[in-house]
Amino acid sequence: MTTTQAKTGERVTAAVLIIGDEILSGRTQDVNLNAIAKYLATYGVDLCEARVVPDVEQEIIEAVNALRTKYDYVITTGGIGPTHDDITADSVAKAFGVAAPEHPEIMAMLRERWGEPNAARRRMAHVPEGGSLVKNPVQGPPGFQIGNVFVLAGVPAIMRGMLDDVGPRLRTGAVVISRTVRVTGTGEGTIAAPLEAVAKAHPDLSIGSYPFFAPPDLYGASLVIRGRDPAQVDAAVEELVAALEAAEVTGIERLEAGGQ
Repeated sequence: MTTTQAKTGERVTAAVLIIGDEILSGRTQDVNLNAIAKYLATYGVDLCEARVVPDVEQEIIEAVNALRTKYDYVITTGGIGPTHDDITADSVAKAFGVAAPEHPEIMAMLRERWGEPNAARRRMAHVPEGGSLVKNPVQGPPGFQIGNVFVLAGVPAIMRGMLDDVGPRLRTGAVVISRTVRVTGTGEGTIAAPLEAVAKAHPDLSIGSYPFFAPPDLYGASLVIRGRDPAQVDAAVEELVAALEAAEVTGIERLEAGGQ
């Protein structure tokens, strides 16, 4: 399976649905969102929304249906293990209006490892009808894809391994590039006006200000310009530097190109 390129100028979008009471309670800190966002960016796919829902069937169904109709892709994490609260596969199946029988290939994997699996382990073999498996190169059973929804594990190392089988299935867009103008010794109050002027002149670009502080007296902001057209991004950088200099801002530094 290979990626396909989106039409020129066409935006490819995605959402992440994080499933689990443990995330909402604070017992577990999510790190998957960051990894997924960075991974999708390498394929030119914009992560536009992230939601966290509890291990409640109706909450999962409603979130999956809302996100899969709004975005090109949805990636879920969590809830595909053997315990009573691992209800993601069955819930996603209900969102699509199909059954979630035991997948023969997963059942074969389970039997090879444990012999005849018990009821709890058999839960990990549930895959919605019409779904295809997503390889798991780390340990345990695979995830799956149904329609534009990818259902992955919640354990970070396993989830990252599964992502390698997701990328080739995506319709890719132009990769976003970023440039940073770092301003030291000037606060955001002075920077705001020239930054806003450049942002208004380039509505197709994403332009943001990220302040930094380092005691006792180092402060400033990193002004990040992001877009898909390198020439437009570079032109905006030069306009921003000129606008800052016109506002008598000092300590201006152009940084090397960053990531997505």
